[in-house]
Amino acid sequence: MRQGRTKFIFIAFFLFSAAIIGRLIYFQVFKYEYYLAQALGQQKISNMQKGERGGIFFDDGKPLAINQDFTYVCVSANENKNIQEEISPLAQVLGLEANSILEKLNKEDALCVTVKKKITDQEAIEVERLNIDGVHLKQETLRYHPYDALASQVAGFLGGDGQGQYGIEAYYNKTLSGQDWRLEMEKGPSGYIVSGSDGLMPKGSDIILTLNYHLQFYAEQLLGKAAGDLKIEAGEIIVMDPNSGKILVLANFPTFDLNNYSQVNSLEVFQNSSIQKIFEPGSVFKPITMAAGLDQDKITPQTTYLDPGTELIDGYKITNYDKKTYAGLLTMTDVLEKSINTGAVFVERQIGHQTFLEYVEKFGFLEKTGIDLQGEIFSQNKELKKGRDVNFATASFGQGIEMTSLQLVRAFAAIANGGKLLKPYIVEKVIEDGRVLETQPEIINPAVISSQAVSQLRAMMVSVAENGYSKKAQVQGYYLAGKTGTAQVPFSAMGINKKGYSDKTIQSFIGFGPAFNPRFIILVKLYNPQTKTAGQSAVPIFQQLAKYIIDYWQIPPDHQ
Repeated sequence: MRQGRTKFIFIAFFLFSAAIIGRLIYFQVFKYEYYLAQALGQQKISNMQKGERGGIFFDDGKPLAINQDFTYVCVSANENKNIQEEISPLAQVLGLEANSILEKLNKEDALCVTVKKKITDQEAIEVERLNIDGVHLKQETLRYHPYDALASQVAGFLGGDGQGQYGIEAYYNKTLSGQDWRLEMEKGPSGYIVSGSDGLMPKGSDIILTLNYHLQFYAEQLLGKAAGDLKIEAGEIIVMDPNSGKILVLANFPTFDLNNYSQVNSLEVFQNSSIQKIFEPGSVFKPITMAAGLDQDKITPQTTYLDPGTELIDGYKITNYDKKTYAGLLTMTDVLEKSINTGAVFVERQIGHQTFLEYVEKFGFLEKTGIDLQGEIFSQNKELKKGRDVNFATASFGQGIEMTSLQLVRAFAAIANGGKLLKPYIVEKVIEDGRVLETQPEIINPAVISSQAVSQLRAMMVSVAENGYSKKAQVQGYYLAGKTGTAQVPFSAMGINKKGYSDKTIQSFIGFGPAFNPRFIILVKLYNPQTKTAGQSAVPIFQQLAKYIIDYWQIPPDHQ
């Protein structure tokens, strides 16, 4: 009995051993190349190091964001038993409190605790002179912005994890970091795939923006001056080439120092208001209503109507600015020149609600523009879609309809360029491993309105700039087309759970020039300036920037 049991155990052990040996032979002989390939692949991944991040540049090559080596100081307490007694002179040189350095040393477990980053050359010299054991000077490569706060919301920045946050840095993070590189794969002698031999990711691609340094700088100067003179709470300026969709200026106020973004208290400052905030535009929207009426042949520039002064719709009173009533027959050109709300309501009635909504969609107000920047939003305008008469009435003159600033600029570009709705873009080129990948303009809709409607509306808007509230927009020797807007800010937009509108206003002016051969379109949008109307606030800023662009590009005059 015992002999049988011993024999059984021996046979079982033998079979088990044979199975293990067979399995080892299978893995080490027959599947050798497969598992070697896997092992090599895992080693290659674990050894892969981050390549140098690509730079971001203005259209003329001036750097917006580049890499730069900085010196920092770190302390290794393990290397110096007397570090607590010797820390005071180091703190003095670095302009720090000795206790704050000691607290860091006690809290952090790193072999060498960083006590100050980005020290100056003079500080580095003085630290070396101290010659304290355990105190080291080291180098690190960080993102650097030579122009500090210029185009800060466009650029974005790198977070603590080295990933892009906001703007170009976030949208093109993989391109800049080299994570979307196209490896040329090779087959090894055993048939498995081998990547590069140096264990390095390729250098990230460089990005050339469509932004013009000089125009961006001047626009931000104008906004800064408006903050002082007009006490604006916020502001934006957008300049676009209406024929291609290139963004030449995307300026915001307030801005922030890209080299010290961690000192910003409110995350809202990091947002690019032009694409990340919606607003009710007010009277700058009236040309869109006119465009629909002209395109549908429901009106002409000479079509007349009588201003009732007040319209009662769904129990709501619709009035003109300052509750004015205009006497006599008024043309549609008069409606734009005098910015008459009831005139816009008249046009919307001729069109009809459904057709009006179709033009809102055709002009791109119910979708994102698709610009290559992080975080773009849009409004679905649900209230307008409910179909109430009062909603369509107020939308006709720009209240109760929502959009982003860039949506508004894109829509007006369609008027400027002959009817084409374009996709705006802000990256001109990507330079990838010596190759230049250039962005091509993209037409979303080739004919939003007819060429006849375009011609009529351009002439009407020139008349507005010469005879209406926009007279200060004129540049001598040039026809410019434009429209003012002064819109009340709804309580809901201010985060207040209350219906209706506050006393705060958004004052804006949008225009293009030269009017009959447009080279640029400009939106100036100011949040709650201490003036009564956009004619006093946004229009003069438009005029200064338009003249600057005309002089800078040396555009020849188009009339005496």
